[in-house]
Amino acid sequence: MITFARSLATVVVLGVALAGCGGSAEKPVTPGSPASPQSASPGAAAVKGPPTLAPAPGGLTPVFKRGGPAAGKTVALTFDADMTADQGPRAARGERFDNPSLIALLRRLEVPSTVFMTGRWAEEYPTQANAIGNDPLFEIANHSYSHYAFTADCYGLPRVGGEQMNADVQRAFTAFRAAGATNVVPYFRFPGGCYDKASLRALAPAKVTAVQWDVVSGDAFATDADAVAEQVLKDVKPGSLVVMHCTRSAAPVTEEAVRRIVPELRERGYRFVKVSELMKR
Repeated sequence: MITFARSLATVVVLGVALAGCGGSAEKPVTPGSPASPQSASPGAAAVKGPPTLAPAPGGLTPVFKRGGPAAGKTVALTFDADMTADQGPRAARGERFDNPSLIALLRRLEVPSTVFMTGRWAEEYPTQANAIGNDPLFEIANHSYSHYAFTADCYGLPRVGGEQMNADVQRAFTAFRAAGATNVVPYFRFPGGCYDKASLRALAPAKVTAVQWDVVSGDAFATDADAVAEQVLKDVKPGSLVVMHCTRSAAPVTEEAVRRIVPELRERGYRFVKVSELMKR
């Protein structure tokens, strides 16, 4: 797990560029410990029995950051499909927020992956959401509907009010259903990674497990694929959970970085898993 000091350093270097696309700005909280599964959100019941964490103390939404000692040499690559609600006009001008060739590469390399998708993205690219959400290689997790922040001061993102947080998450699950996705799991990633006790409390009714990471790839708005790959290869440890992106407009070199990351980690003996498998360990 990254140290608090290192997290601050990451924020300083990447905060402006990430603009809420996966930088770690979490507030110190105590996540719940693994225990018996909780029931999945009504919108996320398509996958049978995905593991979750029990509610954290005080009824807070639990937070998962990496696999435990039993994970061995496994690693989960996760990809955020970001699309902030106010990016609609940019899409209308022809700017693309998808990256189908990255998804095709993951299929060719046979890399199980978890895609944290916004509801807005699923609505903009329903065909891709359907294809990803019905491919057993992948699972779709919730990245909110609007990609608005759940705390104040989160990379300049607009903020979702406390009473709207749960509704925003449920709206994303509704968008996944409308696209016909079935491999949907009850996991949630806060936009920008920004959360606090108030937001964990507000999301408790959704019965999701919040999923963070311990490896920041630095792919958001990066232009050097080797630098992204080296960052991941340097930081991955057994049980690591890596945050990356699958929106070409926000992460143009991710595909090239993955071409290097996957074979080099396999050469080191690592096995790629989805978050749902990593959470079992």
